[in-house]
Amino acid sequence: MFPGTDCHGTPITERAKQEGKSPAEIAEYYHKEFVETFNKMNFSYDMYSETETEYHQEKVKEIFKKLYDNGYIYEKIEPQAYCPKCNKFLQDREIQIKCPECGETTKGDQCGNCNYTPTMEELKNGVCLECGTVTTEENNKNLYFELSKFQKEIASNTDKCKHLWRLNARNETEKYLKQGLKDRAVTRDLDWGVDIPLDGYENKRMYVWIEAVLGYITDTMKLCEDAGTSWKDYWGEGHNNKIYMSHGKDNIVFHSIILNGLLLGLEENMHMVDVIVSTEYLNINDEKISKSKGNGITTLEMIEKYNSDSIRYHIINNGPEKKDTNFTLDDFERTHNSEILNKFGNLINRTLKFKGLEEIVKSDLDEAVESEVKKAYKEVGADIESLEFKAATDKVMQLVEFGNRYYDEKQPWIQKKENEEKFNKIIYNCVYIIANLSNLFEPFMPASCQKIRESLELGKPCWEPVDISGNIKLENIEPLFNRI
Repeated sequence: MFPGTDCHGTPITERAKQEGKSPAEIAEYYHKEFVETFNKMNFSYDMYSETETEYHQEKVKEIFKKLYDNGYIYEKIEPQAYCPKCNKFLQDREIQIKCPECGETTKGDQCGNCNYTPTMEELKNGVCLECGTVTTEENNKNLYFELSKFQKEIASNTDKCKHLWRLNARNETEKYLKQGLKDRAVTRDLDWGVDIPLDGYENKRMYVWIEAVLGYITDTMKLCEDAGTSWKDYWGEGHNNKIYMSHGKDNIVFHSIILNGLLLGLEENMHMVDVIVSTEYLNINDEKISKSKGNGITTLEMIEKYNSDSIRYHIINNGPEKKDTNFTLDDFERTHNSEILNKFGNLINRTLKFKGLEEIVKSDLDEAVESEVKKAYKEVGADIESLEFKAATDKVMQLVEFGNRYYDEKQPWIQKKENEEKFNKIIYNCVYIIANLSNLFEPFMPASCQKIRESLELGKPCWEPVDISGNIKLENIEPLFNRI
């Protein structure tokens, strides 16, 4: 699992100018913020990297040179947008145009409305975003990657794997394949980024789209090098691996098409991307989240006030899995109070904090309870593997509801007075459900599940029914959730 911070590209240099800082300072500031965010949200990964490391840059240059030596990177002199007032060639993100696909006014790197990526030709007659001057054209020398050469192989991999992809990934990728893949520039006129390992390109930097996606490979190289293993055990063909890519919908083609093209260009029989987990957009209060509008709320701000597991559960259960969705604090608080606290928290509290209960006594399992738990593992696991995360959280919560119904129907408060053996069996079955909820909820609410396992003396989470061993003393059971 390799997430990481993309430290290069025009957005970094733009922010640096706005704040009067260096691009390196901006990249490092946000890198630290991202790491803090993911750690506090209990993300787990093998390594969280950044593309500013010397290791990444040296390995990327080696890969770039291999693609060049294999004949897939070539020089091209062509007209490029130039601002006569700023006296410089402009990058696509520095140009404002009318999108040729949907007609919306947008930056030239990618349409913010329909995600279309304009060609160099379509950037003509744009406007310089820095000074407002209409651009002219001047000849410029760049290197291009021959993506068009891999149309057949990429289309074949898409056909083979697309049943494992979200619908937006299938549609977006097939749209580009239908249009015919076009070669893409791999150099830019920037002074911030990875150097080009070829003579004559000392004043240019690697285009971030090629350098950033190769971070998945350079991260694998680093981890395997440190462990004394081979990175090709993961990226080479012939191994029983699946490569998953997880991102927002504006990054689909960089993973479904471009990364696969780069892998093919290495000519080393590389394993291409198998599964694409691509989300739609999350809006806030019926608006697109916008830094300029200042209408967003950061995860770190949320964590200061709210339970991280509740944030995780709500975003997964109400997130933009198949369509753009809307976030409001009112909706989030309702999810926490009515779903997480009143259902999940209530089942745990009423069971483990039952008045006078000091230990869980080993007893017999009800057949219905055992059946429901087994069914949950099977169905929730299938939903996760099918990228149906909302459905998975719904099914785990259905087991919570089953547990609460079981508790109500069996009436342990009455059996406590009338039949101690029946009371112990009811509590034991409820605890069995809770113990297995600590596995089933682990992908969604890991901090709470860890507390449950500690209270019930359970081992590490696993994806199969678990039972409690022997009688368990209950001490210092604290509520997992508090009402908002």
